[in-house]
Amino acid sequence: MPRKTVKRPERRIEDFGLIGNTRSAALVGRDATIEWLCLPRFDSPAIFAALLGDDDNGAWRLCAKGARVKITRRYRPGTAILETRFQTSRGVATVIDFMPEPATDGGVELVRMVRGDEGAVDFETKITFRFDYGQLLPWVRANPVGLSAIAGPDAIRLVTPVPLVNKDFATHAAFRIRAGETASFNLIWHPSHEPAPDCRAPEPLLAQTEAFWRSWIGRSQYDGPHRDMVERSLITLKLLTYAPTGGLVAAPTTSLPEQLGGSRNWDYRYCWIRDATLSLYAFLTSGYQEEAEAWRRWLMRAAAGSPQDLQIMYGLHGERRLWEYEIPGLTGFEGSRPVRIGNQAHEQRQLDIYGELVGGIFAAHRLGADGVKEAWPLLCVAVDFLEGIWEEPDNGIWEMRGPRRHFVHSKLLAWVAFDRAIALAEQVGVKAPLDRWRAARAAVHAEVCEKGYDQKRKTFVQYYGGDTLDAALLTMPLAGFLPVDDPRIKGTVRAIEKELLVDGFVQRYSTRPEVDGLPPGEGAFLACSFWLCDVYQLAGQTRKAKALFARLLGAANDLGLLAEEYDPKSGRQLGNFPQAFSHVGLINSAHILAGRRGAARRAERDRDEPLG
Repeated sequence: MPRKTVKRPERRIEDFGLIGNTRSAALVGRDATIEWLCLPRFDSPAIFAALLGDDDNGAWRLCAKGARVKITRRYRPGTAILETRFQTSRGVATVIDFMPEPATDGGVELVRMVRGDEGAVDFETKITFRFDYGQLLPWVRANPVGLSAIAGPDAIRLVTPVPLVNKDFATHAAFRIRAGETASFNLIWHPSHEPAPDCRAPEPLLAQTEAFWRSWIGRSQYDGPHRDMVERSLITLKLLTYAPTGGLVAAPTTSLPEQLGGSRNWDYRYCWIRDATLSLYAFLTSGYQEEAEAWRRWLMRAAAGSPQDLQIMYGLHGERRLWEYEIPGLTGFEGSRPVRIGNQAHEQRQLDIYGELVGGIFAAHRLGADGVKEAWPLLCVAVDFLEGIWEEPDNGIWEMRGPRRHFVHSKLLAWVAFDRAIALAEQVGVKAPLDRWRAARAAVHAEVCEKGYDQKRKTFVQYYGGDTLDAALLTMPLAGFLPVDDPRIKGTVRAIEKELLVDGFVQRYSTRPEVDGLPPGEGAFLACSFWLCDVYQLAGQTRKAKALFARLLGAANDLGLLAEEYDPKSGRQLGNFPQAFSHVGLINSAHILAGRRGAARRAERDRDEPLG
């Protein structure tokens, strides 16, 4: 008999907040509903999956009873502890959600504490356990301290003093919280073949978790404007880092749509090589040497091997097989189908990753990190391989599913690979075929200026022979390919302002099926908007840079979180959430506007040789 689907009010991506512990993560709705909970690896099946379908696919609802309930929320300052405050006519209570550091037994724990602040508040909770993206109905058993649920390789233990009732394939409870009282729920995941971990007392866990985050954010060296937003972005990047390996995922979610009701829905729970350079700048310029070094080491391990096998993305442990498939039983977020698991783009050829690989090591070296000599043999092999393939077409930075083309940004990053490799060899004093690399660098530069520039329109274009623009062209002056005051760069910026700057935000490119192989339409890409902000500041247009930066901050939700894209017309966030690339852009642009070294000067190469 088919399951009944319950109609829900419209949800927005920005309604969610993120909690985590650098091993796992969860999304908590504005109404304190947990709708997405990952296992210890982001690429593992989710315990809950209601974010991708209807109520029956799993969720943990917790609501205060009453005719008029006012809900507000916030992060505890300087932490990843989320507090949702319920105010009713009879009282006030706060739901505190957090994920502590795992215990030595390896269990992953999510803690919910319901604290009475004033009067008395009646709560109801409904927990629908579904594993494997809502596909598996687990075996649930009650016990004196809560319950257990098991299905396949996964098991969970729920410990709470609140009496629970299992009915209609869900767990229910009703309870009253008075001022000064606290009711706690500890949800612990563990492999089903191992004994259930011990439950830890919630109050000490809360204190330890708060102390951890306060200590961590206390290391931040950013002291410019909008410090609260920069620190929230740093905490978000930390949450998106998988501590055991140092890998940084693009987002903790899959298939949140770039267009509501459309098919531009991708799995972002992987680590992209192209995130390396800008992420290293964000960490290092903010004072987080340890995180930057862990990310650099992940990068070297993942990229190890033959250069022709270098992928654009990997799993958290460096996994290479990220096969993409669809789950037809899920309706998708607000009806956006299909729901995809895995990412077919890992099979694409993208020439820009060589520039990101070399540029990431160069950035780490520039900002004081070690490891160049350790990485040099790998970099040499990669650059030598690039020398033989840079003239070939590829899928481009935006992972086009249409035909391969000669994308200008890909050629730009090939130039960056040669340029930064030359600089590293000169600065570190390692052996390299510098004459060959200089010749290749000059050849790429000349070809881009000849074939990638439209003389009539006075702008660089997206690909050779094309007439479309690409916001990735904004990185040309940021990478030092041409000075920001070069007439060709000025013309390109003007063209992007005219054609891609829509309602104050920058779109990636003009979506056309013949180019990207997908239906047209998506939101503005926030990272591209931050690039334009950087170009403005580099060009000395500080007023325009600050105005755009303020507009971008206004796109964040009430918790300071950003998705991949934003629709300024509807005022809605789009795409996977929260997005590392967007928060990296915010951090680096803030440093640039504050006049800090590092990200603000990433076009410089600390040497006198001409860039071209």
